[in-house]
Amino acid sequence: MQNYKDKTELIEEIKKRYFLYDEEFNDIKEEEKDVLKPDVDKTPSQNISYQIGWTLLLLQWEADEKKGIEVKTPTPDYKWNNLKGLYQSFYDQYGSYSLTDQRELLQKQVNEIIEWIESIDDKILFEPEQRKWATTPAKWAVWKWIHINTVAPFKNFRAQLRKWKKEKGTE
Repeated sequence: MQNYKDKTELIEEIKKRYFLYDEEFNDIKEEEKDVLKPDVDKTPSQNISYQIGWTLLLLQWEADEKKGIEVKTPTPDYKWNNLKGLYQSFYDQYGSYSLTDQRELLQKQVNEIIEWIESIDDKILFEPEQRKWATTPAKWAVWKWIHINTVAPFKNFRAQLRKWKKEKGTE
């Protein structure tokens, strides 16, 4: 997994990967958002719904802990062994939105994540066991949770979108 020397580097990587990911939607038509292609496991709408869902969870975990609410990850309704159900809940919740609305919502959440990163000190961001919701047997620091819910999927899902467009014949 990629490492970051400071929060500025993390923020810049999020911005860069988000921009490239979001750009992939520029030439996907609204009427194509729910089209599933062979060898691509998500429609464009499912792809971005997944991102909306995870970024919202990340923000919610932090907000709940700050309010003193016990956080159950990934959610009180879904356990780590039922991620397929969680993903379906994202598709159900956000799939009826237009691609434009989905993109705007994801952009808003990415901006909130960046503001959150800017607002916390380096100890909280880079040292393990600084947030209850982030404390697992793996002892990941908060930055790793941010990375796996922003930078990593922005890269991987961008590749899926490119493959989807190639299947469609637009690349």
